[in-house]
Amino acid sequence: MAMKIISMAALLVVVLASSVLQSTYAANYTVGDATGWTVPNPNNTEFYDDWTDNKNFVVGDVLEFNFTTGRHDVAEVTETAYDSCNTTNPIARYTTGPARITLTRTGEYHFICTFDGHCGLGQKLSIDVRTGPSTAPTPGSTPNPSSSASALVATISLVFMSIALALFC
Repeated sequence: MAMKIISMAALLVVVLASSVLQSTYAANYTVGDATGWTVPNPNNTEFYDDWTDNKNFVVGDVLEFNFTTGRHDVAEVTETAYDSCNTTNPIARYTTGPARITLTRTGEYHFICTFDGHCGLGQKLSIDVRTGPSTAPTPGSTPNPSSSASALVATISLVFMSIALALFC
């Protein structure tokens, strides 16, 4: 009977470890990749829409907007403000580049540059954030080191707990 309980406890530890590892993986995305956060080429005003293709944004991911301070900014806005490029009353505004924004909730996020005319020329980004886990970094992203470190700490803790359980039971 004791062996059955130990086996069940070990199985529970393995299941919990898998769950922790999957849910703590996040990615860093450099918005626009090498282009950064700027007014796109006039022939490609859909640049940032195209950039989001094949990306799977999840809670915990980080968007990095690379821009020159004083020439651009990033404002999180409502969908209505995004559609009309309305720069008044943003949800949040980041004026110093590069700006790093952690995605803390599921749902839609909308970002624009509030500098005169930039949004209308295509400097705007809309993404949909889902619940994790992100199974692997998508193209244009890198693993979030703090999330990877958290996963490592959780894994090591679970390994030690498993060893202690095996030794003392």
